[in-house]
Amino acid sequence: MAAGSPTSSTLFPPLNPNNTTSHLHLPSSTDPPSDTNPPTQKVWLVFGATGHIGRSLVKCALSHGDNVAAVGRTRENTMPQMQGWHERCLGLLCDVRVRTTVRSAMESKCTPPPTPPKALESTTSLTGCTASCTGYGVIGACEDQDTADLRSQFDTNFLGTLNIIQLSLPYFRHLSTISQPTTTSTPPNAGRYLIFSSTSGALGVPGLGPYCATKYATEGLIESMLYEVDTFGIKATLVEPGHMRLDEPTGLDDSAFTTTPLQPTGPAGQQQGMTKLAHYGHFLVKKPSPPYDTPTAPAGHAGRVVQWLADRQPTSAVKSAELVWQLGHCRYPPLRLLLGSFAVESVRDRLRSVMEEIEDWKFLHFPSAA
Repeated sequence: MAAGSPTSSTLFPPLNPNNTTSHLHLPSSTDPPSDTNPPTQKVWLVFGATGHIGRSLVKCALSHGDNVAAVGRTRENTMPQMQGWHERCLGLLCDVRVRTTVRSAMESKCTPPPTPPKALESTTSLTGCTASCTGYGVIGACEDQDTADLRSQFDTNFLGTLNIIQLSLPYFRHLSTISQPTTTSTPPNAGRYLIFSSTSGALGVPGLGPYCATKYATEGLIESMLYEVDTFGIKATLVEPGHMRLDEPTGLDDSAFTTTPLQPTGPAGQQQGMTKLAHYGHFLVKKPSPPYDTPTAPAGHAGRVVQWLADRQPTSAVKSAELVWQLGHCRYPPLRLLLGSFAVESVRDRLRSVMEEIEDWKFLHFPSAA
């Protein structure tokens, strides 16, 4: 990597028994990495690496000895900010909405010794993990969000994910031909997708209608794709976290992680204190129109929830990153992984409501045609 980069032993001391993350483990049914099942080194390609969970995941993967291509956002970061993070970390820039920039990130070379594989293409011992931590949302009533708001959310959250998948699948399918002998009856563990979704992909949230729509679309995309690529040994997990707290470990040059103000577009954003991306994630607050500009308007629910979550920050980014790293190394990953009690309870309540509704209306069936 870059000359003069600090050594990994300086920035990332080995995990020790006193480290709380060392006690976190996925269920044994996933065959997670452990002392008796040591992980092999992998190459990670992390999109949205300068965001809150993205940077925590980069640091976690590096601390475990993996190689990382960290992809920042072209609108928020510069190449100098992305350089010199770590000797095993390659800094890149990308706008996931633009396929050419995604392709460029895919084709950029990592340089871990002894062979310089591409960011995803690798030997059997360097299989790839692609993590998408990008996301963007607008807080406002469905009626108040214009075409530009809708397109920006779908272009980033859904089409951005689709760009990443379509351009990386050829690499992963190639890995499936070299990961294991073709005589085995078990599909090889080729590539791995870790797509950060949201509880908004499982339930509707007033004030986040279009954002929820992008997450629903993403979840449908990933679930459908898994049926298509299972024969290649390609796996994917939708990660649905609660709101993350700012507890990432030190180590990398944090100058790359500076954030710019959200620039709220109206009094509602100012009243809720939503002024910094660092505390309120990737949400833009829209000024509500008169019908929705009341303290108790349902459309303001999303803003109030984000405020509440940001004040309490219930889910640890460090612990979440550790579990996501294990997802990248386990043999049988789940389709969905909910992180934090807020996420678990929210989705559980939603599914319980759906089941109750099905039971209430299940007798209104129609006889089959004669």
